[in-house]
Amino acid sequence: MIRIATLADLDQLVNIEDLAFTIDRFSRRTFRYLLTKANATTLVYESEGMICGYLILLFSTGISLARIYSIAVHPAHTGKKIGTELMRAAEQAALQHHCIALRLEVRPDNRAAITMYQKFGYKQFAMTHDYYEDHADALRFEKSLAPQLKPDIVRVPYYAQTLEFTCGPAALMMAMHALNPKIEKTRELELRLWRESTTVFMTSGHGGCGPYGMALAAYRRGFEVELYVSDASTLFVDSVRSDEKKEVMRLVQDDMVNELAKLPVKFEHSTLSVDELQVKFDEGGIPIVLISLYRIYKEKTPHWIVVTGFDSNYVYAHDPYVTTDAERSVIDCVNMPVPKNDFTRMSRYGRSGLKAVLIIKPPRKEL
Repeated sequence: MIRIATLADLDQLVNIEDLAFTIDRFSRRTFRYLLTKANATTLVYESEGMICGYLILLFSTGISLARIYSIAVHPAHTGKKIGTELMRAAEQAALQHHCIALRLEVRPDNRAAITMYQKFGYKQFAMTHDYYEDHADALRFEKSLAPQLKPDIVRVPYYAQTLEFTCGPAALMMAMHALNPKIEKTRELELRLWRESTTVFMTSGHGGCGPYGMALAAYRRGFEVELYVSDASTLFVDSVRSDEKKEVMRLVQDDMVNELAKLPVKFEHSTLSVDELQVKFDEGGIPIVLISLYRIYKEKTPHWIVVTGFDSNYVYAHDPYVTTDAERSVIDCVNMPVPKNDFTRMSRYGRSGLKAVLIIKPPRKEL
C-alpha cells in the first residue's frame, strides 16, 4: 500500500537512498527535515511492513505548482511497477493541494525514468546544465494536471538574477529579450540596468530598483513603455531610517519622474486589475509587476516578476529569484501558475499596498 511517511520510517528511507544512488544522496538530516519541516509530502510504498520505495513531493507556497523532488525503489523490488504506483499517488496528492502542474528533473542518461515519465504524459520543457554532483545536466519535465487549461504563454526566455538586489533588471531583461532577441541576457547588462534603475538605498547595502528607473532604462533601449504606480510619494523610503538617505531617495526619484515627463511614456498614478493586465498582454505587451515576497517566502521584501501568460484561472510568471535551499530551484520559478485572486493579493507591497506595473512593448518603429 501507499501511505505518507513518518519519522518512524527514517531508517528505511536512508537505507533505500544508499542502495539506490551512488551520488547526490540525501542524508539522514535531509530526510528528517523533509519529514518534519519542509513544505513537502513523502509517499512510501509499503509491503509486509517493509518500505519498497519512496517519492518526495515538494509544494511551492503561493503558487499552484508541485515538484517531484526524488523517487527511488529498493533494488530488491525493481520491476514491480512500484515507481508507477508512486507516480499515480503523487498526482493525486498534488491535486489535493490544488496544484495544476507537476515538474521534475532527471538525468539525460536515466532512460528508464525518462520512459516512465513520458508514458505518464510528462514533456521536456528545458535543460539545466551542470546540475548534478558529477556535473551532469538535468532534463526538466512538466505535466499539466488540469488538461482543460490551455495557458497562452509568451515564450519569455528565463534569466535568474545573480544578485539579491537585481530582480528588476533580470525581469526587464527577460521582457526585452522576448520582444527583441538581439538584446542578450548577460550579467553585464543586468548590472548596467541596475545602475540605471537603482534608488540608491534600500534597507542595508545595495539599493533595489524602482519602477521609474526601469521604465527609463527600457525606453532608452528603444521599447515603448507604459508605467502605472499607485502612490505618488517617494517609494520604499520606509526601508531606511536615515533622514539623509531618505532625502537622497526622494531626489533620485524626482529626477527620474521629471525625465519621464519629457518622454512619450504613458505614466499614470493608478492601478491595473488582472483583467486589465491580460488585455495589455493580449495587445503584445509584457507586464513586469511589483509583488511582495511574503506570500512566497514569508519575507517582507519588494520584488519584481515578469508575467508570461494567462488562462481562465491563472496568471503565469517568471520569478528571477532562485533560492539555494532544497525546497525551491529554477524549475519552480519558470512560468509559475498563480491563481488570479492570489496574484491580486500578491501584487502589492507594504502597509500602503503599493502597486506598480511596467508594460514593455515592442521596439518603437523609428528604431
